[in-house]
Amino acid sequence: MMYRTGRRATSLLASVAALALLVAGCSGDDAGDDKDVAVSLITKNSTNPFFVTMQDGAKKAAAAEGVKLTVSAGKEDGDEAGQVKAIEDAIARDDDGILITPNGPGVNSAIKKARDAGLYVIALDTPPDPASTVDITFATDNYKAGELIGKWTAANLGGKPAVIAMLDLFNDKIVSVDYNRDQGFLAGMGIETKDKKKNGDEAPTGRYSGGTYQIVCNEPTEGAEDGGRTAMERCLAKNPAVTVVYTINEPAAVGAQKALKAANAKDVLVVSIDGGCNGVQQVKNGVIAATSQQYPIKMAELGVKAIKQIATGGDKPQVTSGLDFYDTGVALVTDKAATGVTSIDSTEGAKLCWGTA
Repeated sequence: MMYRTGRRATSLLASVAALALLVAGCSGDDAGDDKDVAVSLITKNSTNPFFVTMQDGAKKAAAAEGVKLTVSAGKEDGDEAGQVKAIEDAIARDDDGILITPNGPGVNSAIKKARDAGLYVIALDTPPDPASTVDITFATDNYKAGELIGKWTAANLGGKPAVIAMLDLFNDKIVSVDYNRDQGFLAGMGIETKDKKKNGDEAPTGRYSGGTYQIVCNEPTEGAEDGGRTAMERCLAKNPAVTVVYTINEPAAVGAQKALKAANAKDVLVVSIDGGCNGVQQVKNGVIAATSQQYPIKMAELGVKAIKQIATGGDKPQVTSGLDFYDTGVALVTDKAATGVTSIDSTEGAKLCWGTA
């Protein structure tokens, strides 16, 4: 795959252009040699605080690096068509690269088109499937993030039966962040999983590391608060004795907790993933028992810097050893530490929330 340097398709074309200007005796306008590196950031949506924070981080990094940044997003989580349009626009603008949090496999062909056109494409937060769809991914180890809250949950149950509600992202498309978090949580609980890229195919009953379990439901939330509340209501209709709620992210967790409160459900462990400032406050308030904190600002900063570096003749970034992506880190945030599970409390989590840790 060939990539442009400073928005030139090849050094040969640059040399020919320079020679033509010299022969013509042109003395004034050489702005073509000083064009800003141009980058498009395409997030899943512009309403989830996680993606808003990522956009803000990218804007600050672009200003610091002298990069021309265009920000686009899908209308909602799962809007693949909106992201495809944004990719096509980036190609038409002759951007140097794209940073994208893919909304699903429906964007893969557009990403390939962008790479074929010479744009360097970096996925943020959500590795595409397959990972080779993009040049590299900067993301949380989502499996590890799920595993951390799973281990914490198992330890805090203390051998009590686990009646589990799984509040996932989608049920109509397969996205890596969805199945990695879901499967990581179950593995952390000590529950045997089957296909690691499929949610809901594990045995509905059996044993976790501390005792017996029952999985009541796998419901989609679309990563939104109202989706979390509706999903939780469906799960409680199936079994009102839920004791553990896994949620794909913190907005879904807040919605789930509202449904639990309306149903007067007591002593339910709600765990999640994100670690945003609001989410950490929810941990402090007892709404969320534990959450895995990720760092979208770091993802955005690294992405902007990487494309600037490549576009100006520098080296390409490398994946983390043993992984097929660059790991931007994760930390478990809880105010009830569990033996054998490394964590930070909500005070420390508030200092780091979505920052450059």
